[in-house]
Amino acid sequence: MIIIPARIGSSRFPNKVLADIAGMPMVIRTAKAVEGIDDVVIATDSQEVIDIAAKHHIKAVMTSEAHQSGTDRIYDAVQTLGLAEDEIIINVQGDEPFIESAVVQAIYTLTEKNKDNTRIMMNSCYKVISNPEADDPNIVKVVTDEADLALYFSRAKVPYPRDHHFDAYKGHLGIYGFTVKSLKTFCALSHAPLEHIEKLEQLRALYHGYEVAMTEVETESFGIDTPEDLEKALRHHRL
Repeated sequence: MIIIPARIGSSRFPNKVLADIAGMPMVIRTAKAVEGIDDVVIATDSQEVIDIAAKHHIKAVMTSEAHQSGTDRIYDAVQTLGLAEDEIIINVQGDEPFIESAVVQAIYTLTEKNKDNTRIMMNSCYKVISNPEADDPNIVKVVTDEADLALYFSRAKVPYPRDHHFDAYKGHLGIYGFTVKSLKTFCALSHAPLEHIEKLEQLRALYHGYEVAMTEVETESFGIDTPEDLEKALRHHRL
């Protein structure tokens, strides 16, 4: 199941998930982009989102307003839906209206492969980005080992090219695959100091000794955090 967290509040972009994209709210366009892969559910704290989803024939469930992260909101929805522990859950952010279905399918496939490995808590992906792109702290970088397991995620430029130019950074995409069981375990973990410092919740898994499996993808999509991001996306995709 694909679950899309849709919190109505946003300090940088109020009501972001309902921003109009060629006549369709952002969160609905995101759901439509991935509905061919698996069942899609929107997890929200807004009755307005519930009502809009119903008009577009997309299932949505109400969750608490108190959640600090999209992952916690997704687990709330999982409990409401009563899903089995071996069910695969893909977390697709509600601000990814241009996400390619092939990217989500790649994470689904990776999660299916790793679902019986209790060391792997999360599955995600990255794309190769250039040296200048890596300077942007809003683009999260990931360093992986030879098996494409994450060693660290950072907003800083890692690895740092001390002696020579490096132009093959790995830009992390905030899409995650869990089983219901691993999602439950993740949400039960205490928050980690590194998570608070970097403001990256995936560091919670690494801090507590779990693994995050990664896979490389090709994508032109990016998350929309500000009105300026939305204008850029609309120009790029010409909707």
